[in-house]
Amino acid sequence: MDDKSISRKLKVENEYGIHARPAALIVKEAARYTADLYLEKDGSRVSCKSIMGLMTIEGFPGSWVTLIATGSDAEVALDSLEALFAAKFNEA
Repeated sequence: MDDKSISRKLKVENEYGIHARPAALIVKEAARYTADLYLEKDGSRVSCKSIMGLMTIEGFPGSWVTLIATGSDAEVALDSLEALFAAKFNEA
């Protein structure tokens, strides 16, 4: 079952969107997992393990993105990344 992809649609709700700091947090969290993790928006797909890719995705405040994971720890990886989005990347 390792090659089954799962996905979740999430809203970018922090004040400034996916800029350098949130991108770094996503990369740091994604690196904890062996799953292939991607963020997709408007037909563009980038690796959650690439800070440069994440900064090009145009994750503006209020926009919707899709997290996609494939691998044995895909579910727990998505849970963890979803928690980062829900916490608004710990921005005040």
